[in-house]
Amino acid sequence: MILEPPLSLLSRRAPLCGTPPLHRWIAAGLGLVFCGSAWAVQDCDLNGEFVSPIGGDSLQGRTGTIRCRERSTGVLAREQEVQDGKFIGQVRYFSESRLSREHVLNDRGNLQGRAREFAPSGQVLRDAVYDDGRQVGLARSFYANGQLQRASFSSPKGELASAEFNAHGDLRRLLCADQPVLAPAVDDARLCGFSGKPSQVAFYSETGVVRSRGTYVAGKRVRYETLQENGHVSQQEELSATRRIERSFDTVGTKRRELVWSIADGKAVREREQEFSHTGVLVRERRWAQGELSGESTFYPNGQRRNVAQYNLVGTVRVLDTREFYENGVLAAESRYTDTGRYAPIPTGTHRRFDIQGRLKSESVYDARGRLSRERTYDEAGQVVRDEDVLEEGSRRALAR
Repeated sequence: MILEPPLSLLSRRAPLCGTPPLHRWIAAGLGLVFCGSAWAVQDCDLNGEFVSPIGGDSLQGRTGTIRCRERSTGVLAREQEVQDGKFIGQVRYFSESRLSREHVLNDRGNLQGRAREFAPSGQVLRDAVYDDGRQVGLARSFYANGQLQRASFSSPKGELASAEFNAHGDLRRLLCADQPVLAPAVDDARLCGFSGKPSQVAFYSETGVVRSRGTYVAGKRVRYETLQENGHVSQQEELSATRRIERSFDTVGTKRRELVWSIADGKAVREREQEFSHTGVLVRERRWAQGELSGESTFYPNGQRRNVAQYNLVGTVRVLDTREFYENGVLAAESRYTDTGRYAPIPTGTHRRFDIQGRLKSESVYDARGRLSRERTYDEAGQVVRDEDVLEEGSRRALAR
């Protein structure tokens, strides 16, 4: 229900000059307005007869239009229709004899039909339609100079589309419905990409500077990017029915991060994350499968792989295979771990290390419990130079070569 301010003989508020804060608050709450000993008083009448809506008895069974005027000046301040003693129908407010706003109340006390607000010049500031208190259809707001500030379209369930503009007429924000609904106020058929081709839209600040850009296809925003003060892209997003890509850039416009999400049943699941150096070279990449981390890679400044970690299933056991590389791309080490989930991975199987030419340098063998059980080292010719069993208590036993 829309609650209207009560019509009263003392309904218009004026500055509470010199009034102590507590008294001022009480006076404002009662609708009493004074400056020194002067009271701002309104006289109300219905069809020429005095009425006092405060008590309500003077309105019982009455029908017509209540008019309230400033007692000191006789200037009209408000009009409101009454039907059978109830506030039903047109309501108008005036400021210095000029219409400032108007609307209609239904028998439930809610806004019904057209509602408008006006500037002192008579320029419409807002024009909307209501159905039992809910805004429906096309609504428009204007600057005092008549320039369109905002247009929106609402259903009984809420707002479906809107467009906002700065005082220069530049677009600031845009929300598209699944079909054009803002005409004739705004050409959202063109802006929202309903004309058969993608729409490229720029969004401006209050001062007329481009702050972001968007691409729309059939009412869907498929690309959006925000700009920095220097004009370089700061953030970027691409969106389709099955995927969303997010990118971040530094102050000179170099991409530093990219995140890819897969979308299904309205849920977004992380798929890939990449990090880049200040020169734009990929330095780190992480991948997910069905919401679980499946692999990670790091890279040297020259773009060559540095470390690769990959999760795999061996039977029913999830294992982590890792590889390390020299900057020239030669394999430096490889190993396997059992993924325990909550705790640190457990080494398993044979772990190998290689020299920069790719020749095997050493091997370490781990049992199913993650205990080191054997170690071997090799010379440059590939011959074993040390081969030892590692016993459970930690002692070592050399094996015959």
